[in-house]
Amino acid sequence: MDWNRIEGNWKEAKGKIKQKWGQLTDDDLAQVNGSREQLEGKIQQRYGLAKDLIRKDIDDWLKTQP
Repeated sequence: MDWNRIEGNWKEAKGKIKQKWGQLTDDDLAQVNGSREQLEGKIQQRYGLAKDLIRKDIDDWLKTQP
């Protein structure tokens, strides 16, 4: 799956994202509103991980999505 499909189906994707990154709140996801860059920032804020690690984690997650 590519990010454009995530953006287009943001309401549906939020649940899957929350399953993967459970520390993200509904408010976090509302602020992200489909923006990958903002999602990376929120994950970094909540988990304290390096930006490149987060980018790889999101890429890996996208590959597992139907």
